[in-house]
Amino acid sequence: MFFERVYDKSLAQASYVIGCQKMGVAAVIDAKRDVDTYLQIAKANQLKITHIFETHIHADFLAGSRELAALTGAEMYLSAEGGEGWEYEFPHHKLKHGDIVKLGNLSFEVIHTPGHTPESISFLLTDHPASNKPVMLFTGDFVFVGDVGRPDLLEKAAGFSGTAEIGAHQMHDSIEKFKTLQDYIQVWPGHGAGSACGKSLGAVPGSTVGYEKLQNPFLKFDTNRADFVKYLLEDQPEPPYYFAMMKKLNKVDRPLLTEVKIPTLLSGDELKKAISKGVKLIDTRHKKAFAKGFIPGSINIQNNNSLGTWAGWILNYEEQFILLADPANLDDISRKLMRIGLDNVMGYIPDTESWTGDGGSLDQVSLIDMNTFKDVMEEVQIIDVRNATEYNDGHIPGAENIFVGHLSRNLDKISKEQPVVIHCQSGDRSSIAYSLLARNGFNNVRNYAGGMKEWLKEQTQMLVENEKHASMPQS
Repeated sequence: MFFERVYDKSLAQASYVIGCQKMGVAAVIDAKRDVDTYLQIAKANQLKITHIFETHIHADFLAGSRELAALTGAEMYLSAEGGEGWEYEFPHHKLKHGDIVKLGNLSFEVIHTPGHTPESISFLLTDHPASNKPVMLFTGDFVFVGDVGRPDLLEKAAGFSGTAEIGAHQMHDSIEKFKTLQDYIQVWPGHGAGSACGKSLGAVPGSTVGYEKLQNPFLKFDTNRADFVKYLLEDQPEPPYYFAMMKKLNKVDRPLLTEVKIPTLLSGDELKKAISKGVKLIDTRHKKAFAKGFIPGSINIQNNNSLGTWAGWILNYEEQFILLADPANLDDISRKLMRIGLDNVMGYIPDTESWTGDGGSLDQVSLIDMNTFKDVMEEVQIIDVRNATEYNDGHIPGAENIFVGHLSRNLDKISKEQPVVIHCQSGDRSSIAYSLLARNGFNNVRNYAGGMKEWLKEQTQMLVENEKHASMPQS
């Protein structure tokens, strides 16, 4: 048997290539959209991709199943569970609980595991030449390492009212089913640490059924359903706005993108004309470079593992946008964006010279350090742009919480007369927030980039010093 895990750090998303080497055939589970990765793996191992599986209709990325099928001729095997409204709207093989799909000498048994979504299925793999007992379970967003899939996404991100509690009860039942599996079976989930599809995913790539029974908190409730539902639904992270679009695009007959397209270079004139028409410019440089000088109206989303997520929060799928990016990073950036369906790139510029070369001026971020912040904090509006859970766990006295992902929809809550100081944990999100506010005409904003990380470090140091002083003998 051939097995390879493919992991996308930008979405904390795992897909899998499983092959029968004797027959020279392979399957891909939960393919990402830039499918050239799987084609290369298959070619390097003399395998032909003949089967494509999905565990559910994904919300956090645009699945590449149809792109892969178009390029390879492989058949798609997708869930037919979940009832009305949860059907894929393009040709495929429909899978129900108990179905078995053969791949050479391998077999995949379908297990209906609703909870995260009504149609969710898992695939139980048996390698028949080795044993007639199952060896691996591909769980998608059902069971993660140390966590389970959140059931509230349909309600929070896609607007399906009342589905969160129903999903939580379904998840309880699915977990009871999971507990009946043999302890030695390997568990290979669809996501790792950093994904918004759960609240505390582990960083270890895989697990076993037995280990999850021992250490996964969601498997320790026995039959106490009410406590389980409450624990599962509370403190879930904010689902990005783009999740609703992914739910739609992953079930309908959408246009395909079978290759990664690199944006074309724009001239200074093209850039200025586009900006004058309101086209968004996404500056992917590091926050420090952005702070030193940025094109007015541009939005700073750094090219790191969170680029796609923040772009999904901020960009509209119906409008074009421009990138400011190092040409050496364009392939990486294009992949991160196309994985969530953000293909509408007008072009790119490599630096700010496209703007300044013809007389355009740059703005600078108004940064303040901790001492300055302390001096003015009684006189300013303090906006904490972290998420609600982080804020509730601890925040700077007097700070109001407006999550950066919701900032553009809550501009009326920010003063244009009183000075404003924004901050996050360590400066990345506050740089996004500063650029959004500057784009919307706020010129009274300063960025305390040290954020909670620096603030808490100093508070801890002060506490240690005070305790040290209190323990000293008094003369």
